[in-house]
Amino acid sequence: MMTRPNDVTHPNKAGFPPGLGGPALRALDSAGIRSIADLVRWTEADLARLHGMGPKALGVLRTALEASGGSFRRD
Repeated sequence: MMTRPNDVTHPNKAGFPPGLGGPALRALDSAGIRSIADLVRWTEADLARLHGMGPKALGVLRTALEASGGSFRRD
């Protein structure tokens, strides 16, 4: 099966809520984060340091994580 261009530029898009752009999705993929459930192992500050992760993406992820009953790891 051939990979579609959108699968490469927006990896694991189905594992995250709408509103995340390509840079944020690629940052999550590069860090090994494949779903909202994976976010509980990360602090919000650590995510913010990922190249491509901006304030909008962090807000979308925070909202989705809280909606699922989870939260970012606290140090």
